[in-house]
Amino acid sequence: RTAGAESGSAFRPAREADMMRRLVERHHGLLPLDTVESIWRVIIATFTYVQAPYSVHADLAVGEPAMRDSARFHFGFTVPFVPHMGARGVIDAVKSSKGDLGLIAAVAPGAGDPWWTALEAEGAPKIIARLPFVERADHPAGLPVFVVSHPIDDAAVREVRVYSLRVTGWSAAAGRGIPAFAEVVVAPDEALDGAALLASLPPGHGVDEVITALTEAGAGVRAVAEVGSHAAIHRVGAET
Repeated sequence: RTAGAESGSAFRPAREADMMRRLVERHHGLLPLDTVESIWRVIIATFTYVQAPYSVHADLAVGEPAMRDSARFHFGFTVPFVPHMGARGVIDAVKSSKGDLGLIAAVAPGAGDPWWTALEAEGAPKIIARLPFVERADHPAGLPVFVVSHPIDDAAVREVRVYSLRVTGWSAAAGRGIPAFAEVVVAPDEALDGAALLASLPPGHGVDEVITALTEAGAGVRAVAEVGSHAAIHRVGAET
């Protein structure tokens, strides 16, 4: 069995991030980087599946073709693909499984559902990766996607930390006040003037900076929870 299977997850983001960085650094020649990356990812995903079977659950609300492209590029055709219509269905499926993965688009949620609040509780599934890791303008599976799994503290990459924030007094001014370094997804929260934020913070920045900026813009933060982390995206030019 793989190390991933022993810890309850089939995905080892720390190992894969290091491998993909080395792959990009030494890549040369006519064979496109996307092809090389996909080959290695499918090999890893398939051999992991052979040793410890798992499924990939995906939210199709953002569009089925783009999500299927992402799943097949990163996990191949051997690993079972289980479609869902809604991110919470994906999270529930991962939670009830032994080591399955979930794919949820890292964009504004359909119907304004702040699905990431389902990741707040201790022991709940967490974000462990963001795909594509090797990002480029013409990537064949370029939809930004979060990978959700059971918590994997022993193998988690902590370069980018992801937080769920519950905000009151949300306004356009509060939105403009969010620091530029933070990648934020916003959805309506329970209160009339409330909002739920999913904030991804790069190395060197903390959630306190976001809280301070929101407070100075006239908003209030009533709850904060870390809901995962992932490797920093490796961006390359079209010529790579």
